[in-house]
Amino acid sequence: MTTNTAQIEDWGQMPDGANVERVRLEGGGLTAHVMTYGAVLQDLRLAGHEAPLVLGFPEFAPYLTKSPFFGATAGRFANRVRDGHLELNGETYQLNQNFIGQHTLHGGADSMGKRLWEIDAVAQNSVTLKITLTDGHMGFPGTLTARVTFALLEGGVLDIQMQAETDKTTICSLAHHSYFTLDDAATISEHLLQIEAQTYLPVDEGLIPTGVQRDVAGTGFDFRVAAPVAQAHEVDHNFCVSSAREALRQVAELYSPKSGLRMMCHTTEPGLQVYDGANIDIDVGGLDGKLMGRFAGLAMEPQIWPDAHHHSHFPQAVLQPGETYNQHTQFVFSKG
Repeated sequence: MTTNTAQIEDWGQMPDGANVERVRLEGGGLTAHVMTYGAVLQDLRLAGHEAPLVLGFPEFAPYLTKSPFFGATAGRFANRVRDGHLELNGETYQLNQNFIGQHTLHGGADSMGKRLWEIDAVAQNSVTLKITLTDGHMGFPGTLTARVTFALLEGGVLDIQMQAETDKTTICSLAHHSYFTLDDAATISEHLLQIEAQTYLPVDEGLIPTGVQRDVAGTGFDFRVAAPVAQAHEVDHNFCVSSAREALRQVAELYSPKSGLRMMCHTTEPGLQVYDGANIDIDVGGLDGKLMGRFAGLAMEPQIWPDAHHHSHFPQAVLQPGETYNQHTQFVFSKG
């Protein structure tokens, strides 16, 4: 491991006493703090803008019991899997059903977003974290080794690269799960959102895609032209930005008229899950004492479309031995 110990601090303890570390990064006008717990982006700041850019807690303990995946790396399959059911190569697997007692969410109750990672490399402006999930963990087949690199690049760029490899056929789709907020208002409802998507995925009462792609035209999910987030009247849906992975390109933009701050989202992924935080209800203060209730932050999660393996016409997330899962996502901040 390449390391700079001055940037690493002890940040808390897991219930079993294992030490949690926090890494401080600087670069490109940004300052970030990343935890070894869950590969969580705990704090993010832009020079000249006082308020934090993401929701989070100022200390570690609330992450164990109160965090709705604030800043976490979600996986080994981000989003939902219907009935925790997985069938691969003629074998059926029952996954951990941690969402409403029926479906699998973000890899299960003990997912990589809730486990300790190890620091693989660190520099002044970047850190690489690594985790290995054993065969059968949360019901998924294959021993999966994943790495996530956070880097702060020139021009206000938060650069996130994710890789994973398996020794057995499995599914893999990772996602960064920060809740963004571009001003100091209580909600992001008046933030303006623009998404490069002609269609989105309707969901059932369990938030599982029905399998239909619906045109955004004429709906509250039409963000082809920038519109207030509140236009959607609660959104926790996948926007279909492409039918397959592509080269890094811009898929969305978020803007605060109050602060003048803008965030562009670039990714290789075919889906962008957007969640407006309608169910946030936190009874402890967040960063800078911010109170966090409904709509306090907007999650914008590049990923494979949810529940993909139950819908053969969706982009697929199957990972084979000898292959490498690769995702590249950038969140680019600017003001003025």
